[in-house]
Amino acid sequence: MMRCVPACLLIVLLGCSEAPKAELMPIEKVPENIMTIAREKLPGVKFDQAVKGSDGRIEVIGKDGKGKVREIEISPSGEILEIE
Repeated sequence: MMRCVPACLLIVLLGCSEAPKAELMPIEKVPENIMTIAREKLPGVKFDQAVKGSDGRIEVIGKDGKGKVREIEISPSGEILEIE
């Protein structure tokens, strides 16, 4: 079930329109400053996925200790754009 989450997320983000494209990126490739912000704002979350938008924003996705999916979207400059 959880293996389809990244694929579904990518499909939703890419869509069928002329909207800017997004791509999955390995969590190891997320810049350290972005990961530091994600860990500070969502402590206890084990991050395992990331999606990079064409504008450079990165959405880092993981699960908290109770298994709830948590997401944080951060601009290239380190500004927090959204936390879910």
